Amino acid sequence: MTDVLAEFTAHRPLLFTVAYEMLGSAADAEDVVQEVWLRWSADDREDVQDPRAYLVRIVTRLALNRLRSLARQRESYVGPWLPEPLETVPDVADDVALAESVSTAMMLVLETLGSTERAVFVLREVFDLPYDEIAAAVDRTPDNVRQIARRARAHVAARRPRSEVTAQERTEVLVRFQRAIAEGDLQQLLDVISPDVVLISDGGGKASAARRPILGRDRVLRFLAAVMPADMRVEAVWINGENGLVIREAGAVTAIATAVVEGGVVTTMHVVRNPDKLSLPGPVRLSR
Repeated sequence: MTDVLAEFTAHRPLLFTVAYEMLGSAADAEDVVQEVWLRWSADDREDVQDPRAYLVRIVTRLALNRLRSLARQRESYVGPWLPEPLETVPDVADDVALAESVSTAMMLVLETLGSTERAVFVLREVFDLPYDEIAAAVDRTPDNVRQIARRARAHVAARRPRSEVTAQERTEVLVRFQRAIAEGDLQQLLDVISPDVVLISDGGGKASAARRPILGRDRVLRFLAAVMPADMRVEAVWINGENGLVIREAGAVTAIATAVVEGGVVTTMHVVRNPDKLSLPGPVRLSR
């Protein structure tokens, strides 16, 4: 059993990352990984030549099943849906491709793919799995997987956020943004937010949030003033591989925000207020 557990533990960060990128939910990803463990510990592994490929195949199939049921739930979701924020260890940002793949903006792009397309894109473009391994995971032929991968790649390329700012420039903008929010400094907020900023808030019908994206700096500032408590505490945290903000009121997390930075200003804000998505059990180590 020790060897079985050690093998699974070695691949667990990878399995969680695959599940989270496919599902956009840390809670659902954890459930899937737990089910993978139950199957792995019970399976006859004598014929398993490549444990990594075997485990990735299992997690992909289970995540696909979960994703199809989640898709039906999201059709009736109240207001905009945003992925569940994930607190990540800082060194995730060192792997630029991995950090981009789990960013809030990219996760929203992945949501526009069909379930099989999403699985193929994630396994090929993020984890660089061979087509034959992907084919085994999604029950398609390698040739069919190549076609799906081409379509998914083109779909994502047309929608993925494009930013030429460096990581340092982005961090500097977000530090100024954090300070302005924490201090309630209107002028500093005006300086750091684009006039055409878009704010997307996710309350899930359980917390104050806009039912549609808010367009324009003045409207965004009015919304922030309305929902952010006067006694809030703002903390800079690594969220989904990038700088994010955690807002607390009386010690409880009431919002988690991330932002897209372009041209030295914030152009898009993502604010999660749904209490079901605000659990931060601790920094998660991702892997590919």
